[in-house]
Amino acid sequence: MGRRTALYDTHLAMGARMVPFGSWDMPLHYGSQIEEHHAVRRAAGMFDVSHMQVLDLHGGTSRALLRHLLANDVAKLTAPGKALYSCMLNHCGGVIDDLIVYFLSEDLFRMVVNAGAAEKDLAWISRHAGAFAVALTPRDDLAMIAVQGPRARALALPLLPGALQGPAAALKPFFAAWDGDWMVARTGYTGEDGLEIMLPRAEAEALWHALAAAGVRPCGLGARDTLRLEAGLNLYGSDMDEDISPLEAGLGWTIAWEPAERRFIGREALEVRRADPALGAFVGLVLQDRGVLRNHQKLFRGETQVGEITSGGFSPTLERAIAFARVNGDIGEAVEVEMRGKRLTARVTPLPFVRGGERRMQT
Repeated sequence: MGRRTALYDTHLAMGARMVPFGSWDMPLHYGSQIEEHHAVRRAAGMFDVSHMQVLDLHGGTSRALLRHLLANDVAKLTAPGKALYSCMLNHCGGVIDDLIVYFLSEDLFRMVVNAGAAEKDLAWISRHAGAFAVALTPRDDLAMIAVQGPRARALALPLLPGALQGPAAALKPFFAAWDGDWMVARTGYTGEDGLEIMLPRAEAEALWHALAAAGVRPCGLGARDTLRLEAGLNLYGSDMDEDISPLEAGLGWTIAWEPAERRFIGREALEVRRADPALGAFVGLVLQDRGVLRNHQKLFRGETQVGEITSGGFSPTLERAIAFARVNGDIGEAVEVEMRGKRLTARVTPLPFVRGGERRMQT
């Protein structure tokens, strides 16, 4: 039996198919993964993301610690509530985890890290926090619900505590508002607008039922994966890991190279990789034939292997198989995918495939 979120019994009562996910028991879907996907693209869906680990960093030198730990630069965070996406690297430039960090005050920053990497993240951050006199608090008392889609904010805002409704309604993308133990962020993992709501575990069930009554559809891990794939959003463990740098995962934009004197962990290794003329590329693929693109399928130009799929699946919005791939430099407009002894053609395309409910590419 895996770990259970505060909404486990609620998922069962709503007919969820539960599956192991890392060390957690999580809903895969509530009957139709495809319908859940379309609900988020067309209206609003909600996800239990309480398995994600919330970490609070306390102390006046928290900013200095994070400037040392993260490839992106928290010096960019000057307004309270502002959020930043970043990778946290090892000394070889590989990705320990990707995460979001929120600036709440000069002596309080909040991080949300991936569930599967939470234990090693906590150990890594704790290893470095002592030298900066920063205290780290895992917020296991909190649950987290993501409400995503074009109608997500309109349906969710009236259900927030009264003191939060006005500040939450005024949020710009990648900002958060909070009141007591409730925090609402205009962030997400679907390519749609929406909110991620952190709240006390004991209050999660009531909010979930209120959202469902308002017309927000419960969604599981299956729809979350197809939505993030269409939106060009990486998945830790598939598209990057401790042996893959942000440069090789399409995340070069998350590295803050300036100021040059900021020597964040992994910088030296990244500078070497950055200068390598053989550095590959991270691209999108759309299958031109019938079939499904899967992780680890090999890519060819003629008899030469030129790359490998890192994440693949079926796109409900495009009604085509799509994928992310790591390739060896410029591979042109198309490659062949090895699939069950056959070679099928896939067109190379920029990412993302879909954002804000709109196709970004032609199939």
